[in-house]
Formats: sequence, C-alpha cells, structure tokens
Amino acid sequence: MPPKFLAEALASIRQSEHPDLLVGFNKADDAGVYRIGPDMALVQSVDFFPPIVDDPYQFGQITAANSVSDIYAMGGKPLTALNIVCFPLDKFPPETLTQIIDGAQSKLKEAGVTVVGGHSIKDKEIKFGLSITGLVNPDKMLTNSGAKAGDKLFLTKPLGTGIITTAIKQHKADEALTKLVIETMSSLNKTACELMLKHNADSATDITGFGLLGHAYEMAAGSGVTIRIFSDKVPLLPQAKELASEGILTGGAAANREYLEDKISISDNLDSNLEHILFDPQTSGGLLISVPAGSAESLSNALKQAGLCHEIIGEVTNFEDSSVIVL
Repeated sequence: MPPKFLAEALASIRQSEHPDLLVGFNKADDAGVYRIGPDMALVQSVDFFPPIVDDPYQFGQITAANSVSDIYAMGGKPLTALNIVCFPLDKFPPETLTQIIDGAQSKLKEAGVTVVGGHSIKDKEIKFGLSITGLVNPDKMLTNSGAKAGDKLFLTKPLGTGIITTAIKQHKADEALTKLVIETMSSLNKTACELMLKHNADSATDITGFGLLGHAYEMAAGSGVTIRIFSDKVPLLPQAKELASEGILTGGAAANREYLEDKISISDNLDSNLEHILFDPQTSGGLLISVPAGSAESLSNALKQAGLCHEIIGEVTNFEDSSVIVL
C-alpha cells in the first residue's frame, strides 16, 4: 500500500496499550513484540502479495523468505507460520496452489519454521503470504529506532528487484538475470541476522516495499538522527540501472518518492537512474544494519566470509536538516 495513504489512514488510530507490548505499530517497525516472560517475547508479523514471478514454486519460496525476514530484522528466531491464500478457483488447477505451498514450505524448512495451518478464500487473483511467529530476548531485540550517531550502515542484499521483476513481466529480462533475481529474493536473511547480533548492531530493518530510502527514513525518524547514504557504495543487481534508463520503472517507486519528497535530501548530481533504484520497492530485500563504528570492520569481514554484501553504504549523524541525505 502506498506509504502516504497508509500514514494518513493510521494517523488517527489509537496505539494499543499494554505493559507487555514492547513494539507496536507506532514507529512502523518490521514486527510486533509482546513480552511473555522476563527474558522472552513473541515476535509477530504478516505479509502477502500477488505473484511477482511466473513459477508457482519459486513464488512460494520468495514469499516465505520475505515473510520471515521481518522476524530476522528484529533479531528474532522465527518458529511457526500460518499460510494466507487468496485463489481463483476458475483460473488455475489445485496443483498450482500445491506448488506455491510446497515452495514456501521448502524455504520455511531451511529457516527452521513449522507450518501450523492457515486460511484460504476464493478471490479474483492469486495472493499468497504468511503470518510468522518467533521468539526474541527483549534485552537483545533490535528495532528500527535504535540507530546512534557515529554508527555505520550496511545493506546485505543488492537493490533492483522491483525494476527487474517488472522487466521480467515485460519479457525484457534475460534468463541469467531472471535466475539471479529469483535467487536473491529467495535467500534468507538468517545469516545476516546472526551476524548483526554477534557484532553489536544498534538497529536494523529489512528493505521491502518502501525501498531503501523509505526504510532508511523510518529508521532515521524513529531514532531521531540523520542517515547519510553513500550512493556510490549501494550494491545493485546487474542491469538494474540500464533497465531504469529504458523506462522500466514501478508505480511503487513513484509512490515512495511522493511520500518522501519533503522528508529527505538528494544530491543534485545523483544519476537519475540510480535515484529510481533507491526509491524502488524491494521484495525480500536485505537487512539495513546500523552498527557502532568500532564493530564495522569485524561485521564487514564476517559478511564477506558469508558471501553477503559487506560495504559500508552510509553513516548515522546527529540530526541535520533532513532525516536522510543521499550523497
């Protein structure tokens, strides 16, 4: 849903209050957190969307990876899943749904998550997703509002999935690029989560529908700081800039840009195609991690050893004129 519409819709809704509600929707975090013991809390999230690739098994894998990512972003361990299915009975055979769920279960098994049930309805188009429940120690959980001045920023997956999946739908992406973007979206953020916890991260969020700049803004605004993005250090998927230059853009990027236009500052010298990618909505994107400067080198080395993106893409400062500054 467009961020501006969502912000307006939620503005007057009262935040639930309970002494054990540690994280609600008031700061647009990745998941809700509810304490159930002195050193244990539930982490809960839900997500679903229409197919972004043609193969139903791969769609199921991508959806599952995307859904568990919210738990990883909080530093939690996902445990159980409920399937959410909207399905047009007159357009596709039961085997299509079987393949979607099989794909999701294969990825959930990799994550150590158990499927405990679900709910389905008849609809005009396929939509599939999952509600995920996990556990986290309240003293060790991460939120998107803990970034501190002096922190360094890492992004653990390259950007460009929105533009490239749009190109796939328009038959303008070759087989190699299609395979790569599917592999990227299907990969779990499990290892990135484990490494950020090991290396003293202060804050984290996963990059999904609001794009890198949208989620960076939420982190900066929630933390009361400014995030400076080094645009030349941001990892990109191959051909993402070229496809953007051909006009293969997304409506989601336009909605993100509209919402953020008075909230962030972008260098006048920034390449316009790269700018499109920074607003581009991602599916099952990487984690944006804010880590103390003293831990940056060790985290970079650990990410590199794990085969993940490992360059510093930005830094956190005391609040300046804008919540996010793109250099």
